[in-house]
Amino acid sequence: MVTITYRNADINLDEQVYDPAEDSYLLADVAIDSAKPGMKVLEVGAGTGFVSAVLQSNVDVDLIATEISPLAASCARSNNVEVIRADMFSCFRAGTTFDLILFNPPYLPTAEDEKVPGWLNYAFDGGPDGRDAVNCFIDEVPEYLNAYGMVLILISSLTGIDQVKERMEDHGFKVETCGSDRDCFFEELVVLKGILQP
Repeated sequence: MVTITYRNADINLDEQVYDPAEDSYLLADVAIDSAKPGMKVLEVGAGTGFVSAVLQSNVDVDLIATEISPLAASCARSNNVEVIRADMFSCFRAGTTFDLILFNPPYLPTAEDEKVPGWLNYAFDGGPDGRDAVNCFIDEVPEYLNAYGMVLILISSLTGIDQVKERMEDHGFKVETCGSDRDCFFEELVVLKGILQP
């Protein structure tokens, strides 16, 4: 296991779990800027726990995460992130709500012959247009947000930023772009902030 340090957080990495990259750093930075002390926060698909661990090291929030991969969930726990092994919101009862929900989805457009074996595929495979997990998240997330609750979603230009914004707006969100990274070789990464309008 390798340990990296970022913004006051020491993060353990596991070679069987997707390593934090530009997208993870961007979402962590925006989360720190957006979160307020005391917020009830959920990270969906925590992976190594990088984003949650960095956020917890910089803002006093009440945080829990979900993660489908048992390998990633174990890694996140080693980074002091409270993790429930579940697919997105499947572990929560009706009426469970949060102030802030973070999601760095699998967003790469992926054909059948591009899938990778094992749990690692969950970190990459966004379906044919890259929006399978994104669309599912947007459809379900309003039920788990308080009034004026906020979502932060990491999206790639490969996924179709305008299409994601439009779907969020159709589900009652006021949407803005609050972070971007254009230094990636073949894509632009953005964080979309959505505020749920009651």
